[in-house]
Amino acid sequence: MAKRDYYEVLGLTKGASADEIKKAFRKKAMQYHPDRNPGDKEAEEKFKEVNEAYEILSDPTKKDRYDRFGHAGVDPSQGGGFGGGFGGFDDIFGDIFGGFGGFGGRSQRRNGPRKGADIQTRVTLTFEEAAFGTKKEIKITRNDDCPDCSGTGAAPGTERTTCPDCGGSGQVSRVSNTPFGQFTNVTTCPRCSGQGTIVNDPCKRCKGAGKIRKDLTLNVDIPAGVDNDSVIPLRGQGEPGTMGGPAGDVYIIVRVKPHKIFKRNGADLVLEIPITYPQAVLGADIIVPTLTERISYKVPAGTQHGTVFRIKGKGIKYVNSNSRYGDLYVKVLIEIPKKLNEEQKSLLRQLDGAFNKGEHEQKKTFMENVKELFRMDSKDDEELAEAADRKESESRETKKSKKKKK
Repeated sequence: MAKRDYYEVLGLTKGASADEIKKAFRKKAMQYHPDRNPGDKEAEEKFKEVNEAYEILSDPTKKDRYDRFGHAGVDPSQGGGFGGGFGGFDDIFGDIFGGFGGFGGRSQRRNGPRKGADIQTRVTLTFEEAAFGTKKEIKITRNDDCPDCSGTGAAPGTERTTCPDCGGSGQVSRVSNTPFGQFTNVTTCPRCSGQGTIVNDPCKRCKGAGKIRKDLTLNVDIPAGVDNDSVIPLRGQGEPGTMGGPAGDVYIIVRVKPHKIFKRNGADLVLEIPITYPQAVLGADIIVPTLTERISYKVPAGTQHGTVFRIKGKGIKYVNSNSRYGDLYVKVLIEIPKKLNEEQKSLLRQLDGAFNKGEHEQKKTFMENVKELFRMDSKDDEELAEAADRKESESRETKKSKKKKK
């Protein structure tokens, strides 16, 4: 397959400046780099094509020959060679990306300072502890420097020595020839694991690792307002770094136990309070509990089942806020008695009979919709009502008869 024009490969036009070529290469290399496209053969081929184009156009001499003669001017097989092919992708990325290391740290020194690993743990709080904040002792296990060798891994009185395989660089390289030129594959030195030094006489306590496992107890301030799955970071309390790198962090994941009467929605509290039918009809002063006190609240007359009232500022404190609180939402549930004596039933029947039709607006609207659905007239409605009354009366008489027989 014929090679594409190098300017086209980089998305440029002939005569592009050195800065434009460099910028275009950086963009294309990031797009098709194998680390960003694992297993994508097409991206891998385009990545090689982009590097080949940049290898030519970034060199003034090669660029001049290409501009005058095209691919023939830089093709070794046609006498237009350029002296040994590519210097390797690592060389190109070292020039373009500098300390960026060509993605994923491929050309970074493996024996440089590295941050320690993070540690994750959990803490369980009561509802009140999460709402008001508390202090907790958190136990973790992490690596610490061995006290016998001070973290070197070498036996007391001895020192680590330079790795003979990598010469202290922590990396070994292998050069291979390909149709596209020479490529240098740099990997971590297997003998020293990238540290650049080895231990000839290992410490007996840590067996040359330089670290020992240690149980620690950390005192943690839990801020007010945390919730389920909140994460509290403890900076620098994780695994120690290597080669002078900083320590990792500890991340504490919060679990909050449920409350007996309160539910939570962010910083807001939700509370369900049962009230009686007379309280809902006539209105009443009820006692509403909060997390800190009991307050009086006026339920207005005619309150319906499931009505929700909002009490501002009686929720939970927002995390890291000095004065901002959520609200308390009170949902009233009208409790219907399940057991009534005959006197109570009689009084309720008298009350029901005293109501006018307009005093139950929802029932009235519902019945009108039922009439429309079945095209019932007022006569049908009256007949149904009379039948229901007869059935209820017969039921009462039957119960009375059974009691007399007993």
